[in-house]
Amino acid sequence: MSHLTDLPPWAAIAVCGLLLFGAAMTLIGSLGLLRLPSFYDRLHAPTIATSGGTILICLASMLCFAVLQSRWIFHELLIIFFITVTTPVTLMLLGQATLYRDRVENRQDVPRKPKPAAELDSE
Repeated sequence: MSHLTDLPPWAAIAVCGLLLFGAAMTLIGSLGLLRLPSFYDRLHAPTIATSGGTILICLASMLCFAVLQSRWIFHELLIIFFITVTTPVTLMLLGQATLYRDRVENRQDVPRKPKPAAELDSE
């Protein structure tokens, strides 16, 4: 890995900062998955924090290889695009499927649909 010594100091500091911050965000999202009490709470921590961490790690890779090899950064852009597109869709599908399942099972800790305004006025 002797080619990493060719990295200018300003780029090395930026790459290290992006990598450390991205890894910290990913770790926080993973800890949120373990520590939060309900499934609905667990949906948010890994999707938001892990997506942000992955984006920062890809930005570090883009910067490092753009400075070292002057190459295109198309692969990292594809990773960022697919992470930001697929993660929210997966979150919504998992949340809706779980909410439907919990309503069918008639669980008490599940948020219910609000009553229409006409029903509220008659009470």
